[in-house]
Amino acid sequence: MNTTKNTNKKSLTRILGNYSFVLIFACILIAYLIINAGATTLNGVMNILRHSAVVGIMSFGMGLVIITSGIDLSVGSMLSLIGGLSVVTFNGTNSIALTLLAALAIGAALGFINGFLIGKVKMPPFIVTLATMLIYRSLAQYYLRTLRLSIYNMEGTLSSYDAFYSFGQMKVAGILPMAGVILLLVTVIMVFLSTCTKFGKSVYAIGSNEKAARLAGINVEWTQVAVYTITGLLCGVSAFMWLAMNGSVDPATIGKSNEMYAIAAVVIGGISMAGGKGKLLGVLFGAMSYTIIDKIISSLGLDALINDTIKGSILLLAVFVQIAIPAIRKKIRHTA
Repeated sequence: MNTTKNTNKKSLTRILGNYSFVLIFACILIAYLIINAGATTLNGVMNILRHSAVVGIMSFGMGLVIITSGIDLSVGSMLSLIGGLSVVTFNGTNSIALTLLAALAIGAALGFINGFLIGKVKMPPFIVTLATMLIYRSLAQYYLRTLRLSIYNMEGTLSSYDAFYSFGQMKVAGILPMAGVILLLVTVIMVFLSTCTKFGKSVYAIGSNEKAARLAGINVEWTQVAVYTITGLLCGVSAFMWLAMNGSVDPATIGKSNEMYAIAAVVIGGISMAGGKGKLLGVLFGAMSYTIIDKIISSLGLDALINDTIKGSILLLAVFVQIAIPAIRKKIRHTA
């Protein structure tokens, strides 16, 4: 009898440990539905995906980076620089396809710079991405001033503008926002990449034990370069979606604190900051959790300045859950 109880406890704590992000998301969502009561609509719930798209997409890159025991503080600044240069590309070419290619290429290049300095030159990730966080945003603001503009604004008179902007506002089947569809598509690709490919297994191996990964024949340096390059690529996707939804970029404000929100989405999603553990699927739930918190604060009529206090508290709670569940599991093993 006791053996059965202990087995059930072990199964429960294992599930909670692996999918704590679902529990956290469900609690926050239920709280939102209760607080919002009758004002909640299907469109309102679907818009959670839309409002999570920009930060959510870049958070998947942050998740990969953290799994390797790294960090990327430059994602918000990358969004600023990529977005600004993408506006310049659109205004100069009147082409949505070339704008997308430019966003992806610039993002990959900026991410590669981070990855090369970290993977090949062996500089600390925190220092490298702190430096590029400053550099990328500074370049975005400086280039804007050379253009004698106050903001990167897409030309509304161009023939492709309406199609581009309409894409950002589009809803599939009249319900699911296109931005949400892109976020879900990125989720599927990143989950597949992390769980079903040799590259994904290498990423986890590096985060678990870099020395053992090297002895196992994994090219640690270039895998790290690839991880940061993918992060830059995803920032390119985020920048493209931002433009489709908003049509302009203010380099001084866009992406501010996004690196913190991305890290928080990763941690709430159950990925260990120590590296080597966690599921990228959790990043989707972590990003949506933060979006719902914003909606709860708005519904309660709270001062927007308290927003980050609540988000920070939830982040601490998520980290506590990460620590507490393994401790409980260990205790159950000892009592079994």
